[in-house]
Amino acid sequence: MAQWTSAVGAAQLARLLNSQQDRPAGPGTRRPPAYRALADGIRLLVLEGRVPVAARLPAERELALALSVSRTTVAAAYEALRAEGFLESRRGAGSWTAVPAGNPLPARGLEPLPPEALGSLIDLGCAALPAPEPWLTRAVQGALEELPPYAHTHGDYPAGLPVLRAMIAERYTARGIPTMPEQIMVTTGAMGAIDAICHLFGGRGERIAVESPSYANILQLMREAGARLVPVAMAEGLKGWDMDRWRQVLREAAPRIAYVVADFHNPTGALADEDQRRRLVDAARSAGTVLVADETMSELWLDEGVEMPRPVCGFDPAGSTVVTVGSASKAFWAGMRIGWVRAAPDVIRSLVAARAYADLGTPVVEQLAVNWLFGTGGWEQAVELRRAQARQNRDDLLTAVRRELPGWEFEVPRGGLTLWVRAGGLSGSRLAEAGERVGVRVPSGPRFGVDGAFEGYVRLPFTVGGAVADEAAARLAAAARLVEAGASGGGEAPRTFVA
Repeated sequence: MAQWTSAVGAAQLARLLNSQQDRPAGPGTRRPPAYRALADGIRLLVLEGRVPVAARLPAERELALALSVSRTTVAAAYEALRAEGFLESRRGAGSWTAVPAGNPLPARGLEPLPPEALGSLIDLGCAALPAPEPWLTRAVQGALEELPPYAHTHGDYPAGLPVLRAMIAERYTARGIPTMPEQIMVTTGAMGAIDAICHLFGGRGERIAVESPSYANILQLMREAGARLVPVAMAEGLKGWDMDRWRQVLREAAPRIAYVVADFHNPTGALADEDQRRRLVDAARSAGTVLVADETMSELWLDEGVEMPRPVCGFDPAGSTVVTVGSASKAFWAGMRIGWVRAAPDVIRSLVAARAYADLGTPVVEQLAVNWLFGTGGWEQAVELRRAQARQNRDDLLTAVRRELPGWEFEVPRGGLTLWVRAGGLSGSRLAEAGERVGVRVPSGPRFGVDGAFEGYVRLPFTVGGAVADEAAARLAAAARLVEAGASGGGEAPRTFVA
């Protein structure tokens, strides 16, 4: 009986392998043998989670043809992977990926580190900050005071608590976008909202246009829902969207859904201007595409004088084209799993009806806590604390990275929680792997792309400051030296953490 649960085609694996670019070899440097480079490339894809564990690999002859190498090279690479525990085989069943005994399974998204690992590893994988106290405690206390009437009900509110739906609608109206409670559904975080939207509109095999790069966890959610992702390249630097590319994709590919982060884009930090927003809504309307606008970063401007454009839904107030997703997770605290959807009332009704087969509703206490924050002014004060902390962390991290890694390139965003960095010609995937050895966890660029794009990038979040930011940058510099040594034939470094 076969031990594999999925399969990777030869052409797909070849694309992923070809995306792994090292810096050019200098005079006198030694490249590893072809079979060793192939084995290392496949091992890295498994460790990154871009090739799943228990995925059947192509037959030797198929992969050799796709890579234009000899079958002997592929056979030797497979044998090396078997010897290292990254490949298992059985006659008649083929070969499938594995991880050696004792190694943790690779994360396919950007899950937070377990608390017990935080002492030995600096986590730059998760763009989330600790709770802004005392506002979390006050919000929960306020929620408990409002809880008794709800405790006498069944507690299931598939559309969300009426008081919170009304409060969120009032907040949109105050921003100049008239909104009724019937246009709001409360969800379990933004991920829950987007998952529901994808299942309603997407369907297996449907095209979804996404920014390239885009938020890694959303890309993975869409892949696992069976979507066909259509990447649309961002404009250079912090210029936001390339509207010529967006018009072309929407016209020619006719995706059912387009997913965008217009406010301090994750991972680049770009802020789309009003003209870009207007033109994208018009193009989506013409193409019959549902435009999903993720607003989770919209309140996290960090610099003075940032003028926020109108929300994307401001160019489609009735919600016939734009479906907006908001959340308390980034602006307040990731542990507050409250999100929401703003859309036309008929879309909300469809989402609510479909929810009966998913999670039935969002926890009542957390909804009451967010409602307390919105109703008392606590939200604004908590978010201001969050901005101040992220601003200081950003400035500390920039100083440390410029000192330790002067060859790395980036543009400084004026808001959000992430810095998108070109890593001086090094492979982001190899930096991520080396970082685990020296005690820093950093997500590589390909996690934010489609089919191996952005190999030369990493994403750094504004989640550490002060001495921790200094140490994180020092460990990244150590990881970079390991990658450079490996590219020059320096061999593997020991798999230990720096104390």
